[in-house]
Amino acid sequence: MPDASRTVRSAGERASLYSEITARIIDELEAGRLPWVQPWGGTDTAALGLPRSAASGRSYSGINVLILWGAVFAGGFSGQTWLT
Repeated sequence: MPDASRTVRSAGERASLYSEITARIIDELEAGRLPWVQPWGGTDTAALGLPRSAASGRSYSGINVLILWGAVFAGGFSGQTWLT
């Protein structure tokens, strides 16, 4: 049975999300950084692990993992639990 609380994205919204993520990756490359090579588990950010929902404890999946990992490094967050 489908989860009624999930939001179904239209094709346009998905395309917009993919475009945003692609633009972030290109910005990192143009700045001379390889976004897939990070100082994982540095002392100033959270250790590498799958981001989890603070409400349900479930791990995020798909593109959400990459978005949340990016947020950890951009914001310098010390945890991998999220309320979304």
